Amino acid sequence: MDTTLPYIDEPTSALDATQFRRAMGKFATGVTVVTFEHQGKPAGMTANAFMSLSVDPPMILVAARSQSRFAQSVASGDAFGVSFLDKEQEALSRHFGGQPNAALPDPFERIDGAPLLRAALVRIVARVAAIHTGGDHQIYTAHVLHVHESDGPPLLFYTGKYKALFALDPTHCWNDANADH
Repeated sequence: MDTTLPYIDEPTSALDATQFRRAMGKFATGVTVVTFEHQGKPAGMTANAFMSLSVDPPMILVAARSQSRFAQSVASGDAFGVSFLDKEQEALSRHFGGQPNAALPDPFERIDGAPLLRAALVRIVARVAAIHTGGDHQIYTAHVLHVHESDGPPLLFYTGKYKALFALDPTHCWNDANADH
């Protein structure tokens, strides 16, 4: 029996961008701010296109729009930072996500030559290993140089809204026994 699936070079039907965005919004993500040097000054962008790529060697992956300041500023071999935000840092996410807030204090510090956010849940310094094109984005794979972690609940993003984890009372857990069939 041949289980080989045919290779489809192009999508067979047009996909509505709004529907695609809405569907992708149903994948809950942590909130990161990717930080870098732009015209000699620290800059950042809120991003959820981030993932752990490899443990050996430690590597991460970040994707950014091809026209973004990050894509215009960061080249192969450059260092950049990734900060995982905690549930109290929604204002920082909004600030770096296109809603600047001049009242926020300078959030940056430097570690291993890269700007990072102070007091983030996790702070990573990485160096770009390779850059690939993926549609309207650039995909950056990077070697991790530094990791600093602290404890606390993360800031999450789901269906276009910020969310936080909460402790679940184990006596009220959903299971198959109390599901509607």
